[in-house]
Amino acid sequence: MTLRQPNIERMLQLKLSGMVEALEEQRDIADIDQLGFDDRLAMMLEREVAHRDQKSYLNNLRQAQLRIRADIQDVDCSAGRGVARGTLTQLAAGDWIRQAVNLIVEGPTGSGKTFLSCALAHQACRQKQSVLYRRVPELISALNHTRDDDGKHTRMMRRLATVSLLVLDDWGLQGFCAEGRRDLLEIVEHRYGRKSILIASQIPMEHWPAVVGEPTIADAILDRIVHNALMSAVKVWHVEYPADPERGGDRLFMILIAHGWRRN
Repeated sequence: MTLRQPNIERMLQLKLSGMVEALEEQRDIADIDQLGFDDRLAMMLEREVAHRDQKSYLNNLRQAQLRIRADIQDVDCSAGRGVARGTLTQLAAGDWIRQAVNLIVEGPTGSGKTFLSCALAHQACRQKQSVLYRRVPELISALNHTRDDDGKHTRMMRRLATVSLLVLDDWGLQGFCAEGRRDLLEIVEHRYGRKSILIASQIPMEHWPAVVGEPTIADAILDRIVHNALMSAVKVWHVEYPADPERGGDRLFMILIAHGWRRN
């Protein structure tokens, strides 16, 4: 009497579907009996790990709700684009997320801010990081709509505060209402020094205080994102726009890394 089927049923009960797949495949390998028990077990365990990693990635990607399912390898690093492949590779490694570093992507419309932000967020999903993408105008509207439902508003705020990487796109396209400012302050306060924020904006940072409004709250919010932090500016993308007389020349696509855990 073979124990194959009872073993398969027991593995399925234990949610070891990867091992079941590997066991079924081993049955179709003609010379599998030449391998010892430990080797065959190692093959099954390796498949189980790969299966769980893939399941975790797909779950993270689904919950991230990325605007674009962009991949790092699709970011144009050709000579004409001027993208520093070394810098992009360093960011793709994800150390900045594990160290609770904030990333600010600033550039004009059409420069690829959203694509790059989503590519980095997608990479974080592959690295078993929880991610959430939100356009800021839509986020503030959603928070306002849940304000009368304490339970729903609390759950939304908790998720915004606890995901490993929060991507805030289209920052500064519109101002913040009083409630929106308070929500934003609570979010960045909870995340400060604990979790990373990636902000994509076409608004230069010197105009951010006016966008947030209410100087006292704006100072508190920006302090936790940018101000009084060790800053490192890295140009990684030069977009070949026509010269803009008002800006004094070509426009540049910039990445600023704000080391939020280390204060000056």
